[in-house]
Amino acid sequence: MLGVIITGHGRFASGLLQGVEQVVGAQLQCCAVDFPEGVSNGELRSLLEQACASCDSGEGVVILSDLLGGSPFRVAAVLAKQHPDYQVITGTNMQLAAEMMLEREGINPQVFRDMALKCGQRGITSLWHEEQKQCTQKHNDGVGSDGI
Repeated sequence: MLGVIITGHGRFASGLLQGVEQVVGAQLQCCAVDFPEGVSNGELRSLLEQACASCDSGEGVVILSDLLGGSPFRVAAVLAKQHPDYQVITGTNMQLAAEMMLEREGINPQVFRDMALKCGQRGITSLWHEEQKQCTQKHNDGVGSDGI
C-alpha cells in the first residue's frame, strides 16, 4: 500500500488527517507533518524524511501539501526529485484526502496522483452548481418518458 504524508502550514496536516480519519477510519502508513511558525525548512525536511521512511513499505509515497509554492510543497518537491517513487500533490482538500485514502491499495504513486487531481477538482463546487446539476438531471430523467 502507498504511504501518504499530509503536510502544510500551521496545523493543517494534523487537522486534515483527524478529519479524514473521522470520516473513513484510522489509516495505516499515513501521517501528518505540521509546519508551525518557528520551524525551519531544514527541520521540516528532517520531519518529512522521517515520515516518508516510516510510511513507505516499498510501494512509494504520496505527499499531500496545502499550498503551491509554500515551504511544505517546496521541501516535499526536493524529496520527490530524489525518490522516483514519490509524488507531491498540492492544493489538497478534504474531498481528495478522504476519497484517495480508500483508493490507495494496489495502485502506484503516478496513478494515485492522476486520480487525486480529478477527485480534488470534483470536490470544489458550490451549492448553486450542485442544485443546477440536480435540476438538469430531473429534467433529463423526464425527457422521453411517458410520464405518470
